[in-house]
Amino acid sequence: MEELQNGKISLFEQLGGTYRKESDYLIPCLTVPAEEEQPIGTWGQWHLDYLKQYRRVTYTNLLTSGKLNTYLADIDRQAQERFERLIEGMKQAQGTFAGAGELPAD
Repeated sequence: MEELQNGKISLFEQLGGTYRKESDYLIPCLTVPAEEEQPIGTWGQWHLDYLKQYRRVTYTNLLTSGKLNTYLADIDRQAQERFERLIEGMKQAQGTFAGAGELPAD
């Protein structure tokens, strides 16, 4: 299988790829790179749905490069941090205005 029918080596083989023969066809042996499993929360799941629905090329590129899980875990972490900062800011603003309408105690 080193040489194609015309006697030349394919670019795929030059780059280290291999084929397997099934009946009369040469099928490239393709695998997706292994990726470290990381938990993905709600924000990451929502972003995954967004990628699948509106950014198919980005989704496919991340998936086939083995970077999708890492990317989604990072998006989830960033969104969670931003959410927590927002909530903390709201708590502080509420604390600042608490008692604004009250009369001072004697």
